[in-house]
Amino acid sequence: MDKIEKTKYLIVGNSAGGIGAAEAIRELDKSGTMVIVSDEPYPAYSRPLISEYLSSHRPLERMLFRPPDFYESNNIRTLLGGRVAEVDFGKHTAALESGEMLQWQKLLLATGGVPIVPDIEGLGLNGVFNFIALDDAMVIDDFLTQYRMQVRAVIIGGGLIGVSAAEALVKRGARVTIVEMKERVLNTILDEEASSLEAKVIVGAGVEIITGHTVSGINGNLLGGVRSAVLDDGRLIDCQMVVVAIGVRPRLELVADSDIKKNRGLVVDRFMATSQPDVYACGDVAEAYDFIYGENRLIPIWPNAYLGGRVAGFNMAGGRAEYPGGTAMNSMKYFGVDTVSAGMVTPPDGSYEVIKAEHNGIYKKVVLRDGLIVGMVFVGDIEKSGIVYNLMKERVDVGDFKGALVTDGFGLASLPEEIWRQKLAITASPAACQPDGSPAGK
Repeated sequence: MDKIEKTKYLIVGNSAGGIGAAEAIRELDKSGTMVIVSDEPYPAYSRPLISEYLSSHRPLERMLFRPPDFYESNNIRTLLGGRVAEVDFGKHTAALESGEMLQWQKLLLATGGVPIVPDIEGLGLNGVFNFIALDDAMVIDDFLTQYRMQVRAVIIGGGLIGVSAAEALVKRGARVTIVEMKERVLNTILDEEASSLEAKVIVGAGVEIITGHTVSGINGNLLGGVRSAVLDDGRLIDCQMVVVAIGVRPRLELVADSDIKKNRGLVVDRFMATSQPDVYACGDVAEAYDFIYGENRLIPIWPNAYLGGRVAGFNMAGGRAEYPGGTAMNSMKYFGVDTVSAGMVTPPDGSYEVIKAEHNGIYKKVVLRDGLIVGMVFVGDIEKSGIVYNLMKERVDVGDFKGALVTDGFGLASLPEEIWRQKLAITASPAACQPDGSPAGK
């Protein structure tokens, strides 16, 4: 039997959640042995920046969100490019595909998500790609470099991943068509008005948008490459590449055969602990508390992953930290338009109050219930969105000044003095909440 290496802390995943946990652990425990395993061979990098890698060849060293010596300086052993094949929760062991065996005292599952892939013919053709990791951007880059003529690309999905890929491909000179099954792009994070504004900008950049349809198959050519995409109504779109950008789902293969509590993702409590003793989870794989909806939900964005990781790390190291709750939050800049959305952007019924203003390509909307902000959308002018977000996060009753929230002159001076002095010491925009300072959710 292979020798078993013992470690106090095992972190599976090397992105925002895993790094947040490692940092929190080291704040309480300077010397406890720690191992980070990731099937990606790179140091921790900002996934939102893969579009910039593709569009402008941004080098890896400018994508890292921690210094190159982060692991060494924090006494962390890394197994980058390694994959955990099996976890035995009873024995507290993890078997790697390499044959190495680790025995842990505390385990964090920060395994992230995997692409949602449709069940259609042609996915194995040369020229079909995903777009959620650096390796995806690298293989697309190679494809574009080798294909000397202008590439025609079809993107399946008009959400964050799809629009991000579209922008990068346009900058690389490709002709792009987005095919979105729903009636509008970015429909999960924007309301109808904001989505319409974004669509106008995207189309203005030369991208074709087809909504209300999906790709039902991909035709190949004689060389094994992509010839065309087939829509569900039979239409053909001639193209040389297809990007599958439907979304991601929690990566659960390590727990698939266990009785650990899971729904769509791993269910965690307010301490980021799973139903298994000594096992924690955070990030895209975890269903954690959403303070807007008052229940556990999947919230696959960077700030929540990092915060959840820190809470998990403190508790793994013997401290006691409680997750305050997160909510959907995205700060992005696609095709030059700044946009921020958070919380419940489209209320489900008439019991919510909506305040909004729109002029000259600027759109501001705040959703309230019982005087509390439960959702927000800002397009074109996001300068004061951070104040509104913090009012929502701090659960401040804004009933007495709600009308000012969407005015051009809104600012700290618009608030009652007792609020901005006590509640709003932090006035940065939501994007500043990220561990690397890059736009959330892009």
